[in-house]
Amino acid sequence: MRIILDATRAVENAYFIQQREEDYRKEAIAAILHEFCSYTDGCTMSGKKDALVNIGGWLALNDYNLYEEARNLIVIYEGLHTYGGMAGRDMEAMARGIEESVKDDHIRARVGQVEYLGQKLLDWGIPIVVPIGGHAIYLDAKRFLPQIPQEQFPAQRLAAELYLEAGIRAMERGIVSAGRSKETGENYYPELELVRLTIPRRVYTQAHMDLTAEAVEEVYYNRDRLRGLKMIYEPKYLRFFQARFELQ
Repeated sequence: MRIILDATRAVENAYFIQQREEDYRKEAIAAILHEFCSYTDGCTMSGKKDALVNIGGWLALNDYNLYEEARNLIVIYEGLHTYGGMAGRDMEAMARGIEESVKDDHIRARVGQVEYLGQKLLDWGIPIVVPIGGHAIYLDAKRFLPQIPQEQFPAQRLAAELYLEAGIRAMERGIVSAGRSKETGENYYPELELVRLTIPRRVYTQAHMDLTAEAVEEVYYNRDRLRGLKMIYEPKYLRFFQARFELQ
């Protein structure tokens, strides 16, 4: 059995190992990541996250025969194995992004920005998921909007209100994302009903974090006036990308 690592957030995870595990306190992020990967047979990674680019990704394998199979398939689905459908400019940007992303100063500042926003919301009594993560703050929509039942999409409603309030584009991670049962057609009802505030790398300043926090606080202050939603359009697949809603 092969172990394939989803390395999309591996750098952030290496940072948390450094910060929270005594034996790794003095280790560089790159060294921790190297050990992390040494226990696997391969990995996949989206370059849009830790690698500091806006497109692309990669597959790495230790088994040459498996690599040969993958190299043949990529010609069918993406492009020649030398570029995999990516422009040369994007490949160069990702190569540089991978190198920069494992530098300790970068990841410390990146996670620190998320922690700053999360702590500000906690200080104001706004319900979020704790402990604070490395790339996003998750608002707890069930506690944020207890008056809206889950079948009326409270996380989707909260995400929409944040956009109306301050142009903040957040992501629902609740009943809409969970989808339906293929057998019964009924909605799945996940325990968590969340709104993800994902912070892009090297884009926003502390002032942007303050504005975001103040917008969330404003919505929280006026939360009692918010009503639920009903879904008026649902695509066959991945409804959290394309579904449409209106107020109840």
